[in-house]
Amino acid sequence: MALAWTLAFDPVPLRAEEGQAVRIRPKKETAADWKREPGLLQPNPDVIDLPTAAVLDYGGYAPKSRFFSNGGVLQYLSFGVFHGLSLGASLNVDGFIGTQRIVRLRAPSVQVKYRFFDGDRFLPALAAGYDGQGYLYNQLTKRYNHKQRGFFVVGTLELGVPGLEFHPSANISDFDSNSIFGAMALSYNIQDRLSLLSEWDNVNNFRDSRFNSGVRVFITPRFHLDFAVRAIGEGGRFSDGNSRGPERIVQIKYSGNF
Repeated sequence: MALAWTLAFDPVPLRAEEGQAVRIRPKKETAADWKREPGLLQPNPDVIDLPTAAVLDYGGYAPKSRFFSNGGVLQYLSFGVFHGLSLGASLNVDGFIGTQRIVRLRAPSVQVKYRFFDGDRFLPALAAGYDGQGYLYNQLTKRYNHKQRGFFVVGTLELGVPGLEFHPSANISDFDSNSIFGAMALSYNIQDRLSLLSEWDNVNNFRDSRFNSGVRVFITPRFHLDFAVRAIGEGGRFSDGNSRGPERIVQIKYSGNF
């Protein structure tokens, strides 16, 4: 009893044995804590059109809506199904918004991305995947004027300035021609409030390459808005008569976890 009284009321704390460190187990974070304090930004799998080496967290999901020319809407839905692996699908609807009389639903496409190397201080993170979604559907040729990315490999590396990342990639759109295309993108995150985005896409010959630029506004750590212009400086028209010139787009994306 005397020993119990001493342990309970002695103001001098118990000491560890000589040379033994005292360890305190940290408090475990709960789901309620995460919902109350979302923390850092969610992984960003893409810039504007180009992919990055990032994938969604395991158990994560991300719906994204893209509004483009002539009242078109492109809807994405992605899931982090395993560690390092994301799966998604997309659906393109032409003439959905505005005064268009004809609304056309295009065949859905799939996206897969696997991050196989996390990178380090000097080497970029690397991912490979497939993206079957094209842009600007041509009713005459029954194909997209801007072809799908197809199979791709992409890297992401920070360029020595916090928030400045470089995303080079290579892709094969289809195996009929076996043409290999290159692309590169830069993104600069400014204090998790704003990101500046730029891309040089479809680099195989200079005439067919595209330069895209935009800005990303983070409304919350999970929700952001993109305002961008695709194909800056292009001219002429496609075979269906649509302009090859600049195209303004708006994207809305939300990221969450199950």
